[in-house]
Amino acid sequence: MVEPVYRTIIGIARTVFAAQGLTFTVTGDEHIPATGGAVIAINHTGYMDFTYAGLPARRVKRYIRFMAKQEVFTHPITGPIMRTLKHIPVDRTAGADAYKAAVEDLRQGELVGVYPEATISRSFEIKDFKSGAARMAIEAGVPIIPVVIWGAQRVWTKGHPKRLGRTNTPISMAVGEPIPPNLPAGELTALLRATMQQMLEGLQKDYDHEPGAYWVPARLGGGAPTLEEATALDQQDIAKRIAERRKKATDGE
Repeated sequence: MVEPVYRTIIGIARTVFAAQGLTFTVTGDEHIPATGGAVIAINHTGYMDFTYAGLPARRVKRYIRFMAKQEVFTHPITGPIMRTLKHIPVDRTAGADAYKAAVEDLRQGELVGVYPEATISRSFEIKDFKSGAARMAIEAGVPIIPVVIWGAQRVWTKGHPKRLGRTNTPISMAVGEPIPPNLPAGELTALLRATMQQMLEGLQKDYDHEPGAYWVPARLGGGAPTLEEATALDQQDIAKRIAERRKKATDGE
């Protein structure tokens, strides 16, 4: 399928990456299938993850349809781009339509990008997974391909300033072997999480971590919160959003 807009956007992105001095080390990209549908499951450490996660698919000249929150599609600048690139909007209060759209794309032979953690991991560890990626793969009859990115959190992540200038940041990526959808959703989700945890630890072994840095996990001597501390922060955010929605509803009565 010829997609001149998507190809142009990727070309612009690569120019920006070069201007930023970003260097990419990618292993396992031969696991991206040349044809057919697949769920691309990606860990989530920063806001720019999806711009990097599509790079391995270009080895076989393919494009990924990312599932992204609805707010990105309603933004006046990013919205038209996301729709033109045929990404999939997700209403986090009612995700059934997004799920159906993703399954249909998979059945039509598309690559669909999913964040099983649902939100950015403030600890930069692998969080608990939602079962959506596994359920989509099972329903569409396609494999899951795990993709792990490390270093993206240094560019722009939750709670820290953007670093979009020339930072010369190294970013490591690994693509795992396709996981067939031949287990129940719960077991498949657990297998996917364990696989991606192992892949992440493999990337971290060869990465230079600055002691005490905010982008380094506590497990590796960094300043990031532990997984448990990050979970507590996430729960506080959820409670705050719920309270804000209730207040708006009350004010509107």
